[in-house]
Amino acid sequence: MKIAPAAWRAAFCAVLGVGIAQAQTFPAKPIELTILWAAGTAPDVVGRALGEGMARQLGQPVLAVNKPGAGGAVAYRYVANQPPDGYALIMNSNSISTAYHSGTLPFDYHAFTPIAQVSIESPILVARADAPYSNLVELLAYARQHPGDLKVGNSGVGSHLQIASESFFEQQRVEVAHIPFASSISITNLLGGYIDASMTLPGSVAPHVAAGTLKVLGVLAAQRDPTFPQVPTAIEQGYDFKADMWRGVAAPKGLPDDVRARLEQAIRATVESEDFKRRGLQNGFQPVFLEHAAFDQTIAKEDAVIATALDKLGLKKSQ
Repeated sequence: MKIAPAAWRAAFCAVLGVGIAQAQTFPAKPIELTILWAAGTAPDVVGRALGEGMARQLGQPVLAVNKPGAGGAVAYRYVANQPPDGYALIMNSNSISTAYHSGTLPFDYHAFTPIAQVSIESPILVARADAPYSNLVELLAYARQHPGDLKVGNSGVGSHLQIASESFFEQQRVEVAHIPFASSISITNLLGGYIDASMTLPGSVAPHVAAGTLKVLGVLAAQRDPTFPQVPTAIEQGYDFKADMWRGVAAPKGLPDDVRARLEQAIRATVESEDFKRRGLQNGFQPVFLEHAAFDQTIAKEDAVIATALDKLGLKKSQ
């Protein structure tokens, strides 16, 4: 049976109309935003602030769901297996590359569609207020005088902060004992005197620094951190090292372009809002928006840097 041209055109337009209507009504239900780490951690703070802003923009709840474990691998596996319809998102970070190249994740960043970068955080080295060193120069001098004795905590095996910590001390050819913890446990052990320093993020220690129990020795990022503007970077202290932590939002590979554009628009409006900027200053993260194409380039560039760093440390696994 032949279909008349007019009928064919009508059927085509009907199908097209359904597609357009679906795009215009997205989202039609709550969105799940998976966070790599536990509630109360720095990425959780960023993710919840972002989710609240996105919800206002999208008219649907954006529910923060914490799935910690294996340096982010648990969360990445979970989201990668969800439908690419925009209702399952992940707060990704440099950890996608550390998890893959260290062997805890069987796939790399290509398993996801990048939507937008939302922030940058500065790795910092902190110590107790009564420690006999007050900056990176003094810390390294102390470590050289006590080879292997200095215990430095980080946020766990395969994490960006572990790689940043090991890479920094390896670059300076200084031997220390690296102790992997969950972020909050690392600070608890530092305060308790069980370790001597910790590589962490500003949001994790700002209250302790304000209370006078901890001090920041240096910022291992390209620029000084707004949370501790008086603390010089490693570069300013004479060490050519930076390890900025970016965070962004991604979806399972195959996300439709129109859905990605809608999410990107909501993220941009949130990141550029005064509320998000205020919360960043309060909680130790810097709002930095990058649209999807520029974000994709950032991820690819950082992936190569992390692969090289892990290889130098002998931590890179063959896939």
